Amino acid sequence: MSSLYFITGTDTGAGKTVLTVLLAAYLRQKKIRVAALKPLCSGGRDDAQEIFAALDGLLSLDEINPWHFRAAIAPALAAQREKKSVTQSEVTRHIRAVQKQFAVTLIEGAGGLMSPLGKDFDSRDLIVELEAAPIIVAQNKLGAVNHLLLTLEALPKNLRAAAKVVLMSPPKADAASQSNMELFGQFFPPEKIFPLSWFGNNFAPDVVLKKPSVQRTLGKILR
Repeated sequence: MSSLYFITGTDTGAGKTVLTVLLAAYLRQKKIRVAALKPLCSGGRDDAQEIFAALDGLLSLDEINPWHFRAAIAPALAAQREKKSVTQSEVTRHIRAVQKQFAVTLIEGAGGLMSPLGKDFDSRDLIVELEAAPIIVAQNKLGAVNHLLLTLEALPKNLRAAAKVVLMSPPKADAASQSNMELFGQFFPPEKIFPLSWFGNNFAPDVVLKKPSVQRTLGKILR
């Protein structure tokens, strides 16, 4: 098990927060001391609040999410509109300070891999600097394979080889939802692709974790 995982996605709304919350709850259930962070967000702090609830007060909301901006646009632009600036070094320092206190640290990005987070950096830059194990989340629907291949191509070769991919079922499946696993497995190791079901808009992690299939999948993602 790596000590630092970075949960990124092919796009906004891919299911990063759902996965981050489930992984945090799973590790806590296993009595592993885990931190989960969403360093930057814009357009509200709902994602960070879900992580806060999953950690049950282990970290404060401001420790989980130190930088947050009002406009529902890329964090870098949202910060500019508020005449604020966030640097990569600031974010990295915060992550490293928290990481020292925990056995495992989960970092959730904002938007897709290349979405601008702050002053001249994005999630890819953080993954590279932190040498984090990337977990890429995509909605399991038409277009997912193209988006995943582009996201993987954007990662350096060594991190691409370390990546895991999670296909999150959408609320309503389409024709591609049944074939994406097989198709994507022609381009990426099938043993590193993991499907997760749709759990509903207001799912309870402790209820979801009662399902043995979910427990097995989360364990494999972290292996």
